[in-house]
Amino acid sequence: MNATLIKPDIYWVGAIDWAVRDFHGYMTPNGTTYNNYLILDEKITLLDTVKHDFSEIMLDNVSQLIHPSKIEYVIINHIENDHATSLDRIMAFAPNATIYITEKGKKGIARFFDISSWNIKTVKTGDVLNIGKRNLLFIETPMLHWPDSMMTYLKEDKILISQDGFGQHLATSARFDDEFIECASISELEDSVIDYYANILMPFGNIIKNKVAEIQKLGLEIEMIAPDHGIIWRRDPGKVLNMYMDMATGKSNLSVAVIYDTMWHSTEMMTLPLMRGIREEGVDCKVIKLRATPMSIAIKEFWKARGALIGTPTLNNKMFPSVAEFLQHVAGLRPKDRITGAFGSYGWGGGAVKEAYEWLKAMKLQTVEPGVEALYRPAPEDDQKCYEFGKEFARKVKEYHAQFK
Repeated sequence: MNATLIKPDIYWVGAIDWAVRDFHGYMTPNGTTYNNYLILDEKITLLDTVKHDFSEIMLDNVSQLIHPSKIEYVIINHIENDHATSLDRIMAFAPNATIYITEKGKKGIARFFDISSWNIKTVKTGDVLNIGKRNLLFIETPMLHWPDSMMTYLKEDKILISQDGFGQHLATSARFDDEFIECASISELEDSVIDYYANILMPFGNIIKNKVAEIQKLGLEIEMIAPDHGIIWRRDPGKVLNMYMDMATGKSNLSVAVIYDTMWHSTEMMTLPLMRGIREEGVDCKVIKLRATPMSIAIKEFWKARGALIGTPTLNNKMFPSVAEFLQHVAGLRPKDRITGAFGSYGWGGGAVKEAYEWLKAMKLQTVEPGVEALYRPAPEDDQKCYEFGKEFARKVKEYHAQFK
């Protein structure tokens, strides 16, 4: 992909990673992009770099416009490896360039590079850098999603360079939201936003609410949001802002995600009457088998639904390993405003369903108890219990969901 003009004298010079499928344990079935941006002004300015594997592509894109040695300012909004590990390549071409970064960012990059010869200036929220015709406003966004993170607002162009905020893991030849919607669909784009938020930013809902409120208080006019992953929002940047506010305030669907795994199909058999009971109450339902589904997809479906039922057989008096792994992932994401329950089968002795409830309570999620358990293979009376529990759970989900309208 060549350098792409996003506004006069402002270019995308990043790289598309069509092949990546594992992003620090998060499955990326649609690949990703590493976006960074070059401004041709009196002081030529580069905003962020790319993952080191793609440094040559970035340098080639920059070279289509200017020789990299002409870069005078480098802004590092985020020091994670996929954005900052080509910094040494840039500095090799432009050793006299000045780097602008947060204080925590400076401490962080010192763990990656020898920065003793680099000219580094730290910035904080409200600081403004003039590069000629343009003024760049820095906005610190700590824990979105690293302590060093910040965003850069191009005042005259009304562009928010948002680093990992408002992005998606989505490899596409389309650079903008309107281009992507034309060749794919708005629903696919929305799903990618939700997937990214659920797997990466879920723990930071309160921070996101406060930061978006801070941006609104600053009175920034935003005509374009340019994140470090995925497409650039130029058709409707307000859409992704509204989506983030909805997600940060706990918005979800009136639905139930039945997330389970099974050893000899007994727990799997229980999902059918549970689903019938849920649907009988007029609540939508999706059934997800963990070993047949990427973890990131299961987490996304958990996030989208107001209610979740966790199904697990008992193995050695414990939850089945794949279910334990799923709940471990979810616990780290600190979900809230969800109602949950558990079900499962056992042979010699139970224990898994009880342990699942302990995990759900430790996450401070609402629970509907005692759940349903079946000995060995579910009998007709177990199917009836599952059906009734599904109905009861769906009623509770509807009551709980009504609180968020």
